[in-house]
Amino acid sequence: MAMATLRQIRYQAAKSALRIPLVWLRHRGLEPRDMFVASYPRSGSTWLRFLLYEILTRHDAGFDDVNRYIPDVGLHGSAVPLLPNGGRLIKTHEAYRPDYKRALYIVRDVRDVALSEYAYQKAQGWIRCSFQEFLSAFVRGTVNGYGSWEGHVRGWLESPLAAAGDLLLVRYSDLRGNTKAGLSRITQFLGVNVDLKTIEQAIQHNNVQNMRKKEDRTPQIGYDPRTKSIAEDKRFVRSGGVGGWRERLTPAQAEILLQRAGRMLARLGFEDDGAPGASPVPRAVSSAD
Repeated sequence: MAMATLRQIRYQAAKSALRIPLVWLRHRGLEPRDMFVASYPRSGSTWLRFLLYEILTRHDAGFDDVNRYIPDVGLHGSAVPLLPNGGRLIKTHEAYRPDYKRALYIVRDVRDVALSEYAYQKAQGWIRCSFQEFLSAFVRGTVNGYGSWEGHVRGWLESPLAAAGDLLLVRYSDLRGNTKAGLSRITQFLGVNVDLKTIEQAIQHNNVQNMRKKEDRTPQIGYDPRTKSIAEDKRFVRSGGVGGWRERLTPAQAEILLQRAGRMLARLGFEDDGAPGASPVPRAVSSAD
């Protein structure tokens, strides 16, 4: 009970003004040659980091290895340079900042993001509310310290990086649908020469089933030593599905998200957006198309 209370206190602090100086401190020591793997939470960046770790190091990816070699911003001081120019790969969920000079931005349908973020926060013991209550806070951008999904995506897509061709937009659904093609595009953007066999092996080693096995080897909240696995409702690696919201959201819940983020969904080319007058993602967003 005390641990759950502590997690809730830390969760609330992460959404307050207390995080402003902490975010500033986390961004010290960055270099122009560093590359960022950016996203709103629960959008697929962990899976992408596992894939990139294996491609760039030729070693099997485990959680500890990935977190050490492609760490969160703020933990990048000892990160190992993985890029041809000597730059580091660094993960961030933060909104765009001028500190970022080049980035991959992975974006997932907000309707799947909302469901995944709710399940994750509930598993961590941060929240005890119903999904309906969570959804109201989610569209306001108050469920975490990163603001709203729509604002986060817009900030990155309309950043100077996008205008300069230094932002590669990666749709999670595209990466799931044709992972080999997506990774080939990403490695080209990174300036890395890699053969298709290496990419294929990384994909096989890091499918959902294998990712869950790796998670079972990394004791954390919910780990049961008797079964040597993590309780299903406590997992960080979930189904990784695309479009699951169609079965899990009520029409009214889907409409709430559509009203708030429909234009951005249309801009990104997601299905069933129903938002008139939206413009497509500009070609300048990616220099690797």
